[in-house]
Amino acid sequence: MTRHKLGFWILTALVVGNMVGSGIFMLPRSLSEAASPAGVILAWSATGLGVLTLALVFGSLAVRKPELSGGPQIYAKELFREGSHASLMGGFMSTWGYWLGNIAGFVAVITTFASYLSTFFPVLTSNKVWLTYGSFTLKAGNALTFLVCSALLWGTHAICLKGMNSAGRLNLFATVTKVIGFALFIVIALFAFQQSNIGPFLAPRTNDSGKTLGLLSQVNAAAVATLWAFIGVESAMVFAARARRKQDIRRATIAGLLISFVLYVGISLLTMGLLTQDQLMASQNPLVDGISTVLGPIGGKLLAGLGLISLLGSTIGWVLLSAEVPFQAAKLGVFLPFFSKENSKGMPKVSLWISVALGQILLLSTISGSISAAFDFIIYIATLAYLVPYLIASLYHLKLTWTGETYSLQKERVTEGIIAALAAIYSLWVIVAGTADLKTFLLGLALIVSGILFYPLLLHYQKVQTKQCKVRQR
Repeated sequence: MTRHKLGFWILTALVVGNMVGSGIFMLPRSLSEAASPAGVILAWSATGLGVLTLALVFGSLAVRKPELSGGPQIYAKELFREGSHASLMGGFMSTWGYWLGNIAGFVAVITTFASYLSTFFPVLTSNKVWLTYGSFTLKAGNALTFLVCSALLWGTHAICLKGMNSAGRLNLFATVTKVIGFALFIVIALFAFQQSNIGPFLAPRTNDSGKTLGLLSQVNAAAVATLWAFIGVESAMVFAARARRKQDIRRATIAGLLISFVLYVGISLLTMGLLTQDQLMASQNPLVDGISTVLGPIGGKLLAGLGLISLLGSTIGWVLLSAEVPFQAAKLGVFLPFFSKENSKGMPKVSLWISVALGQILLLSTISGSISAAFDFIIYIATLAYLVPYLIASLYHLKLTWTGETYSLQKERVTEGIIAALAAIYSLWVIVAGTADLKTFLLGLALIVSGILFYPLLLHYQKVQTKQCKVRQR
């Protein structure tokens, strides 16, 4: 079938493209604030090993359970007895939360694209008032930003509807371009690196309350920042049903992780040698400021352009992923059936239209400060929806190794059982660290559970389908 054509390179590009987005530009500052160089290196080591166990889990599940595709959240239904209400509800709720989290994620990528575009078109930040109605004020910059973001969103939608291969190739081109660009940044930074800028390798840091943080506390604080660099590592797994070979999913996940890891670690550490610690912590755009010390203002423009290409690729990848999640879940019977409808190109047309329409509503956040604050709140509570699927996949893999299902070799079963256990432990830590406090956790849980409002629709569709099957059997 035409849709089963994603090879290793396109799958790898989806992983790298979704992992390496706008966050890479601010990460050096975030890490510098959180930890000393020693703490940053240890945080990268701990996070890298944790995410590697997740990547191995994703790759193994894609090969062992090829009939289950659409993302790590889909395994929630397999944690319960087959055919039970718990299984159906678990699959539906986890898909619902993960889907909403991904929509909020691609909207964040699109709005970041507009902010980088303002480097070349300052009118996007204009404070000129176009309209005032009561307490609402529409500024020129906000209105133009909304139009630019909307054009990018619907342009991406049109590209995606034309087929997975065309969208995948565009994403591959954008990903290769940004990998080459960031690799050049690393090479330039290596030659311009000033060890004196790093300062003490092991130095104390203070938190918001003024408390001094030791090395272990620094590692924990920095690891919270680094874990966000790896969101999207599951991308190849989401498109498992479209992969040319199931083995490519495992290979693409690990290759994408390693490429992203090298870029993130290289850039975050080498930027420390381009700027002093004080400059780095005060910088609003550390990569631009760092490269400008070597190449001058032209370096900043080049990086802004690289940022635009990076974000274009990420937008395509995240819109594709957001539509694929409910599409595959619907085909497995754990989401609303109309999401499984395809166009002539094998693309999830209903899922794409609904996902993009919801994204358009969230883009209203660019219109005013109050709406923007509401969107920031949604992103804040969507954290849990991103992270829980990692734990779900790890627990399901642990279940397979425990029961021995799909395993014939005892040694392989034990090895993968240890990896699954480590992935589960890491996933639990990610949830605790990523949600920050009990309030964030409870609000994130509420976002996932809000799907209960639409769950009766799924039950209704299933009853109708059951009746139709009985009629046919007669």
